[in-house]
Amino acid sequence: MQGLIGKKIGMTRIFDKESGEVIPVTVIHAGVNTITQVKTVQRDGYAAVQVGFGHKKEKALTKPELGHFKKANVEPVEFLREFKIDTADGELAPGQKVGVEMFENVAWVDVTGISKGRGFAGTIKRYNFHRGRETHGNKNHRERGSLSSNTFPGRVFPGLKMAGHYGNARTTMKNLKVVSVDKDAGIILIRGSIPGRNRGLVLVKKNTVKK
Repeated sequence: MQGLIGKKIGMTRIFDKESGEVIPVTVIHAGVNTITQVKTVQRDGYAAVQVGFGHKKEKALTKPELGHFKKANVEPVEFLREFKIDTADGELAPGQKVGVEMFENVAWVDVTGISKGRGFAGTIKRYNFHRGRETHGNKNHRERGSLSSNTFPGRVFPGLKMAGHYGNARTTMKNLKVVSVDKDAGIILIRGSIPGRNRGLVLVKKNTVKK
């Protein structure tokens, strides 16, 4: 498997035993993921594995969801995600448990999460625009300024950097270093920060490009 589902616990720091360096780390609790479905090229058109994380009461499920879990003979889970299958993976089957031990020999990972929502923000906060001059007579201090649209073409081009909704978007941080893996606690320590709020859902995937 290429990854696991987890929850961001928060940030802390650890000390390198040899150099004494302070390392800022994010704590991710991945616990145990349960395989709920194995997809094949012959049946589904692509190869992947569907895993579940967390727990959900049966009364909160729809009948199709409940039937899906009963077919796989697994307990209902709160979150479902798909990951690619590694060539080194053995025979995978529904109901199989997967833990953080899969990252023991992995040096680099990519982490995907939903970034913190910051509401409606101006261009200074959203895109780091400069302030206007504070000199006498200037009234443009935090405004964006001209949109550079004259009679022709007479419209605003899509993608122009303007004030608007900031954050609350799917974000991926790549090339993050795995500092430590605790199999007993189901915890991964990753150097640096990752997207999202504390207790937010994250996807931790192996980075096969960076060595």
